[in-house]
Amino acid sequence: MIGHIEEVARFDGPMPTGVTVAPNGRIFVNYPRWGDDVPFTVAELRNGKAMPYPDASTNRPDDKRPAETLLSVQSVVVDARNRLWILDTAAPAFRTRVSGGAKLVAVDLATDRVVRTIVLPDDVALPTTYLNDVRFDLRDGEGVAYITDSSVSGPGGLIVVDLATGQARRRLSGHASTSPDPNFVAVVEGHEMKSRPAGGPDKPFRVASDGIALSADGATLYYCPLSSRHLYAIPTRHLRSPEISEADLAAKVVDLGEKGASDGLEADDRGRVYAGDYEHNAVRRLEQGTWKTIAQNPEILWPDTFSIGTDRYLYFTANQLHRQAGFHGGIDLRRKPYHLYRIRIDAGPVQLK
Repeated sequence: MIGHIEEVARFDGPMPTGVTVAPNGRIFVNYPRWGDDVPFTVAELRNGKAMPYPDASTNRPDDKRPAETLLSVQSVVVDARNRLWILDTAAPAFRTRVSGGAKLVAVDLATDRVVRTIVLPDDVALPTTYLNDVRFDLRDGEGVAYITDSSVSGPGGLIVVDLATGQARRRLSGHASTSPDPNFVAVVEGHEMKSRPAGGPDKPFRVASDGIALSADGATLYYCPLSSRHLYAIPTRHLRSPEISEADLAAKVVDLGEKGASDGLEADDRGRVYAGDYEHNAVRRLEQGTWKTIAQNPEILWPDTFSIGTDRYLYFTANQLHRQAGFHGGIDLRRKPYHLYRIRIDAGPVQLK
C-alpha cells in the first residue's frame, strides 16, 4: 500500500459518483439514476448522513418539467463564488437524453436556493450526450463552464458555456482526444472490463471524454476519455474563442502521454494534476512532468470523482463501478458500503474568480 487514506463517509444505499467540498467544509455528493433505487440524486452529507439537496421536491424527477427537476445527476461542483453547480445528464439509465433536461443548476450555498438554471440546447447536448463533469473559470464577468460529454454511443466532446448568456457550444466533438481509444481494454481486479449483459453477447465498453480539470492559472484545460490511458490538454483561450475553426482548434490539442486509466481528474493551486488509476486501485499526481502514485490501496475500488478542499485534502469517491451487473452477466458484484476517502496533499483548490 502507498499513502494514507482517511475514510470520510460510507454509503449503504445507491452508489455515488460525484463529490465536492465547499470552502467552509460542507460536502455534497450525487447519485446518478443508473438502476439503483435513488430517492434523491443530490445530497449534502450532514453528520455522516446524506440529506436531499437543495430539497426533496427538486430531487423528484418529472419528465414533464425537465428544466425544473433533477432527472439524473452525474456531477456536483462548488465554484469560487460559493454556489453549488449541479450537472444533470437528463439520461436516467443511460437512455436517450430527455429533451430540455440536460442542464446546469446553480444553488446559492448561503440561502440553499436555486438561483440559476442553464438548459443546454439539443444541438449541443445531443440525443447521445452524457454530461459527465464540469469546471468553472469566473474571472471574466460571469465566467465560463467547461463540460465533458462522455457518450457511450455517440461523439464525445467538450462543451463551453458562457455563464452570462447561457450560450453553449460543442468543441472537439468526435475528435480523437475526446473519443475512446479503439485499442483500449481496461483490466480491473484481474478481469477485462466489457459490457456483459445477462443473456447477451460481450461487447466492448467504450466511454468518451470524462475527467476534466483546470490549471491553477486557468490557461489550460486537462481532460481524458474514460476508455484511454492518455491525458490531453488544450489552451482555454482557444477553446473559448468562437472564431477559431474546429480544424485549427484540433491542432492546439496536446497529448501529455500515459497517466493510467482514469475516471476523475483534478488540479490544485500549486499547478499539479491528480488522476485516478482505476486499474490499479490508485491515485496519481503529475508534478513537473512526472507521474507519482500518492495512494494505492485495495479499498480504492474505482476512484471516481475528485475534489480538493480548503483543508488541503483531496477527496474522492470509491464506488465499485466496475462491479455493476452490466459488466458481469447480470450479476451485481458490488459490496456495500461505498466510500468517500481523502488524502492529505498540502495544497488548496483552484479558485478562479
